[in-house]
Amino acid sequence: MYALTVRDHVMIAHSFTGQIFGPAQKLHGATYVVDVSFEREQLDDDDLVVDIGLASDVLKKVLAHINMQNLDEMEEFRGRNTTTEFMARHIFDRMSQAVKNGDLGEGARALTAIKVTLAESHIAWASYRGQL
Repeated sequence: MYALTVRDHVMIAHSFTGQIFGPAQKLHGATYVVDVSFEREQLDDDDLVVDIGLASDVLKKVLAHINMQNLDEMEEFRGRNTTTEFMARHIFDRMSQAVKNGDLGEGARALTAIKVTLAESHIAWASYRGQL
């Protein structure tokens, strides 16, 4: 299995509902380092997993709608705890849709999986990996 990973970051604000979250129930900020890994069985005709430039551009576009936003104020997240795990899945869904839309080029249609990892610090991160 081949994999290629691109990285970016996003800054958000949010709060959580539930005693389990302790002080994080209050509004707070987070800066996530976002890694997206693309997987496929065989390299394409150019010996690539996916075009790294397109992958980086698409990730930046996917993150733009949440960057510098208070997620509590966004309708799509209303009633949800926008935990690191939840946001990894959200970014996965948007990246996988970009693959289906052809935004990463026709060769990307041969991708078999994407893994999104959000690091909220140097000691804690969460991932979501799904098949395409």
